[in-house]
Amino acid sequence: MKQLVPALFVVGAIMALTGAAVFITGWFYAPYIYTIGAGLFALAQVNTPVKGKGKTLKRLRVQQIFGALALILTGAFMFTTRGNEWIACLTIAAILELYTAFRIPQEEEKEKS
Repeated sequence: MKQLVPALFVVGAIMALTGAAVFITGWFYAPYIYTIGAGLFALAQVNTPVKGKGKTLKRLRVQQIFGALALILTGAFMFTTRGNEWIACLTIAAILELYTAFRIPQEEEKEKS
């Protein structure tokens, strides 16, 4: 399990990035690649343990999981909408993921000391 989660992160991130970048060209398989990659990325995030029990850390963890679900929702928008609504959902997910990627290690370090 220790090696599986980082592998899911890497493979999922590469697939999601490739699918989102290639979607603009209109390639038929791009939403499938993105959605599978986002699913792998979300699966890895849900299975990543959190080192701490604080209230703030739990809130950040919920935000991180919400961001992962928004990444999967972006894939659904790629399939169902005609316009670029998926870009708005991807932006929200990216902001949540970026915020929690910096804040969770800070909070874990704060609880440690």
